[in-house]
Amino acid sequence: MAGILDGDRQYHIRTLPEEVGRYVILAGDPARIPLIAKHFTDPVQVAQNREYTVISGTLDGEKVTACSTGIGGPSSAIALEELIKCGADTFIRVGTAGGIADKVRGGDLVVVSAAICGEGTSREYLPSGYPAAADFDVTSALALSAEELSADTVGCGFHVGIAHSKDSFYGQVAPETSPVYYTLKNRWESYKRLGCLCSEMECAAIYAVGLARGVRCGAVMLAIWNMERTYSGKDDTKNLDTSRAIHCAVEAIRKLIKKDKG
Repeated sequence: MAGILDGDRQYHIRTLPEEVGRYVILAGDPARIPLIAKHFTDPVQVAQNREYTVISGTLDGEKVTACSTGIGGPSSAIALEELIKCGADTFIRVGTAGGIADKVRGGDLVVVSAAICGEGTSREYLPSGYPAAADFDVTSALALSAEELSADTVGCGFHVGIAHSKDSFYGQVAPETSPVYYTLKNRWESYKRLGCLCSEMECAAIYAVGLARGVRCGAVMLAIWNMERTYSGKDDTKNLDTSRAIHCAVEAIRKLIKKDKG
């Protein structure tokens, strides 16, 4: 009996195995994919369906791919699952986040070594209490690249550490409007006290799929602002330009290609 998953192309991202590289840069926003692909040699759009735009090209002679995932864990997990079926095994997420720790300023890069599973998708892959951790080699490549692209100035630094992944954007930025306000605020206060660097919406799901499927995942985030600094009356910078984060991901891929070639 035929099913919806039968056929040569992946059901959601609509790619064939030969159209996808081993190394993939993921971004939530489809509009960010052409910006990533500008760093590739001979980039070609190979698919576009729903929130998924896919462009492949080469870096240092190796086939690479950029794929959008949409917002949140469910659509990110779908993209990762189908890219893995096409042969990809190394993934770097490039995205935006809101700063939590006081030292994170708008414009800083955050290399996410692990993510708090504050969303629902990771529960479909990891048992309760199991950490959503990034791959060490990917994280190391990202940290080195972030250091190379950063400076000791406000809004141009970098950090390595924990991110909070959530399902509700407005549960973070306007928790007082939620019927479960006190639960959200108490959790948030715990994250602050533990030094959580930033909050975003996809890392935990991506890392969970990566751990379950045995592939390498990491992430670099642009902190677009720090709501804690703003709410406490401290100065902060705001930055929506993801070009440095994209550059960081591309340079990390280059390092991984070189290392994998031995």
